Amino acid sequence: MIDKTVQSVVDALEGVTSGMTLMLGGFGLCGIPENAISELVRLGVSNLKCISNNAGVDDFGLGLLLQQKQIKTMIASYVGENAEFERQMLSGELEVILTPQGTLAEKCRAAQTGIPAFYTPAGFGTEVANGKEIRTFHGKNYVMEEAYQADFAFVKAWKGDEAGNLIFNGTARNFNPLMCGAAKVTVAEVEELLPAGSLDPNQIHIPGILVNRIFQGQNYEKRIEQKTIRTT
Repeated sequence: MIDKTVQSVVDALEGVTSGMTLMLGGFGLCGIPENAISELVRLGVSNLKCISNNAGVDDFGLGLLLQQKQIKTMIASYVGENAEFERQMLSGELEVILTPQGTLAEKCRAAQTGIPAFYTPAGFGTEVANGKEIRTFHGKNYVMEEAYQADFAFVKAWKGDEAGNLIFNGTARNFNPLMCGAAKVTVAEVEELLPAGSLDPNQIHIPGILVNRIFQGQNYEKRIEQKTIRTT
């Protein structure tokens, strides 16, 4: 039986070095690989290029790496609720490549499926298209976007088994599944790690063939980025 489990986050991040390109799953603060991010901080690796929908908040998620100046280039769809991200971007300390959210998702999916590039109308006529090939199809202009090339992809799932099969919960299905298999090494941390064969095949979102390492995560905070309270 295939067993892709590693004993700890330390083992899961073996091989990560400075200067690498990393994908990190999640949407806002939902479904982010909290354990992997904490280990990246502990390792002290630097000059990282990080691909993620957003950069967390000042003291949580990727914001922890930004605080330590470990990220050199940030590829994201928006700044979000992160004042340090904004400060570093405006000061020029951090290279930021803002990418339309759908394009970012599709560049991950292209890497996952082995497609080197694709055309999209998103970003045509804006700075997003600068320096990129433009083609016209059926009278409409499209921008050529290349698939991402990453060394590691870190994702967080609700449940997983020893063979690497994953089930995501709710909004955590945004970006996490697309990053599985989209890098040279995919590392999944899960809230509940089960024996192979325990998951209902009809409920599996990502098959284990797209995952290289899996481990049982610990101490998830699951913060809420913006809490809205209505009084009656």
